[in-house]
Amino acid sequence: MATPLGLTSTSYVVLGLVATMQPVTSYEMKRRVALSIGNFWPFPHSQLYAEPARLAAAGLLDEKVEHGGRRRRYYTITAGGRRALQRWLADPVTEHTEVRDLALLKLFFGSQATASQRIALAEQQSRMHEDRLRGYEAARANHPGFTDRYALHTLEMGKRFERAMSAFWRELVDDVADSALETDGG
Repeated sequence: MATPLGLTSTSYVVLGLVATMQPVTSYEMKRRVALSIGNFWPFPHSQLYAEPARLAAAGLLDEKVEHGGRRRRYYTITAGGRRALQRWLADPVTEHTEVRDLALLKLFFGSQATASQRIALAEQQSRMHEDRLRGYEAARANHPGFTDRYALHTLEMGKRFERAMSAFWRELVDDVADSALETDGG
């Protein structure tokens, strides 16, 4: 068995998905990511096709190829892959959460914008977060067979995040409108 060197976050995404769904194809992993992990851990889904082959070459996954038809590749996790996944899961998370939000960046420089630009930004962001919240709720309603309790906890966190962001931007609309009235003498 090859030594599992150079494992990335995507490597662990693949190991976790395979351990959860096995046997599984890259396409099936891509579909699951679109409904779940992709909402809070974005990465190029093309990696879900290259990474399993790399992990199989390292002895962390087994790969079986269909002999006819589409020649799909089915992956299962090996004992070595499970050990690597368990080590990663046991590692403490000491990194702070990163927020990379273009709307917040624009808000930071909001004193350079007009009141109507600030209001438009806040209204658009509030609507966008409300739409995302509805999407999470629909995903849960449309996939009742998705019962992994820990995956459902991440969905709940996504819903709470979208509610909080929508409320923040709605409050900002009122704040910007009030401050515009003050500066306009109203």
